[in-house]
Amino acid sequence: MWRGERRTRILIVDDESGFRESLARRLEKRGAVINQAGNGLDALASLAQEPVDVVLLDVRMPGMDGLAVLERIRQAHPDTEIILITGNVNTNEGVAGIKAGAFDYLTKPIEIEHLIGKIRQAFDKLVRSQEQAREERFRVRMEAQLIAADRLAALGTLSAGTAHEINNPLAIINDSAGWLKSRAAKDESIAPAMRKDLDLALEKIETSVKRARRITHQLLSFARSADTMTKEFNLSELAVEVVELTRKTAAECQAEVSAACEVKDMRVWSDPYQVRQVLINLVSNGLQAVAPGGMVEIIITGNEKDAIAVVRDNGPGIPPENLARIFEPFFTTKPPGEGTGLGLSVSRGIIEKLGGQIKVDSKLGKGTIFSVSIPRKPIQSTDKQTEDISR
Repeated sequence: MWRGERRTRILIVDDESGFRESLARRLEKRGAVINQAGNGLDALASLAQEPVDVVLLDVRMPGMDGLAVLERIRQAHPDTEIILITGNVNTNEGVAGIKAGAFDYLTKPIEIEHLIGKIRQAFDKLVRSQEQAREERFRVRMEAQLIAADRLAALGTLSAGTAHEINNPLAIINDSAGWLKSRAAKDESIAPAMRKDLDLALEKIETSVKRARRITHQLLSFARSADTMTKEFNLSELAVEVVELTRKTAAECQAEVSAACEVKDMRVWSDPYQVRQVLINLVSNGLQAVAPGGMVEIIITGNEKDAIAVVRDNGPGIPPENLARIFEPFFTTKPPGEGTGLGLSVSRGIIEKLGGQIKVDSKLGKGTIFSVSIPRKPIQSTDKQTEDISR
């Protein structure tokens, strides 16, 4: 029994084996996929192992009767349609079954064409319900994306303006601190204790200016869309380069960073500078998360279509309630002063612009895995943007 692109799956539940097997043969000849059960408990066990579209359920069976089985099926398999079959001419059982959630009921003896019509109606209802559920999920997802896009656009405009406004006083503060530092170095009248305090204060100013500059640079990266320069490069070599660039950070964290390239020559047409930035962000995050003696590893793999860089650490993992939010701008679990919450948001924006995607999987106590996939061939290229660096 074909409906659309697949065969209708049916479970026949009846304690009369002769009736059950005869009905199964006739429905199988019509193309249906048939499972059988002789009682309610067997029916529930069968559904747990292999869900179906429609259940043909006898009302009067020894042990658990059909109405009790119906209730259990509705609880465990709410999408399954149920047609009750009764040998009792009294309609009370059928009406009670429909009130309990059955699609319909039929009385024995059953006319096969009438039964097939009911099965098709039940299956069509099931398909419509599934399509409506998919449409609703799609609508909710689109609305969420539109809201997020509006917020990000507004946030991007605000971030760009804020970053530019902050950079001007930062430059003045930095120049003034430099001037004070040079004057203090030449002034021999300053007492040693006072000089020590002054040097410490100026060092704090310079450190804070550098941190503020990093924040404004991240704000600008988040707010603007940088031009993409598409080149051919070896992702495996880039991963080794990232390891070298992050060794100092790893030493400061008393951790190890390494690269494992399953494919030594993973050629990719993309923007190596932006991919490098993403990998450095992910490795740096991993190094900050692991305890002393921990490790962060970049694994390069892929296929003919996509190149994949996996950044794995053995840190404490990310709590489930935070996983859905880690790519949100300004979301961070780091202590105040240690993170802006923009690194992952910027990284996702870069990868999506390059036509790829970034995913995360984390388990508490076992670590976190970020998987970055990008197309091996350029999603778009022009003579100005494309450069073959292999020449």
